[in-house]
Amino acid sequence: MADELRHRMMSGAIPPGSLLPSEATLMAEFSVARGTVREALALLRAEGLTVSEKGRGTFVRPVLPVRRLGSERYRAELEQVRRGELGTSFTVDQRVDWSSYTLDKEFREVPAADPAAELFGVTPGTMLLERRFVFRTHGVAQQMSTSFLLLSMVADTPVADPANEPWPGGNTSQLHSLGYDITAVREQVVARMPLPDEKDTLRIPGGVPVVAITRQTYVDEMVVEVADIVVPGDRVRLDYLIHLT
Repeated sequence: MADELRHRMMSGAIPPGSLLPSEATLMAEFSVARGTVREALALLRAEGLTVSEKGRGTFVRPVLPVRRLGSERYRAELEQVRRGELGTSFTVDQRVDWSSYTLDKEFREVPAADPAAELFGVTPGTMLLERRFVFRTHGVAQQMSTSFLLLSMVADTPVADPANEPWPGGNTSQLHSLGYDITAVREQVVARMPLPDEKDTLRIPGGVPVVAITRQTYVDEMVVEVADIVVPGDRVRLDYLIHLT
């Protein structure tokens, strides 16, 4: 039963956003008991293919825009900064207009825990500016990130003021305003299941993993920013071109 319903959804016979037939209708069509219907529907929910709403039924999950993450996106952001254009690597990736982009933000000063200290190459306890962001397009949460900057670099500057976010040009422009020009970005990418707050904020259904990216931003040999970025796995495509010569 689950195989047949999955096939109908994947082929478009039951289009995204459609309400699946009622339990009684499915029981009659497949000649099965109610418990079997519920097990099949639970399996489809666990696969991230459907969502259930209390009192309304089970719906085929809508197809959401897929964000492309490519290795050249930071270069594009740098070029925007040099041209004085509005934008960030997020808006470049999403191909969205700046006016439709909003940001939830929370700033605080924290001592570097061991993982962040190791990524920065500093002593644990070194003070950092922690910035927690939820990126939205047209009001819909698309990405979460926790970004750290060395407090000694940004204290008492406009970069440390959350009122200035979203900042045109993002990290690239912020660091440039302080006299630091980014020379390299390193990303480590893993897939995992979402944490409870990620699941709630990004409205991720059961069975859908996230792509978690740990980023180190360099100015020459110095790490000037570390970030943990989380994107729903069904809304992202990794696209990297690597030149070997």
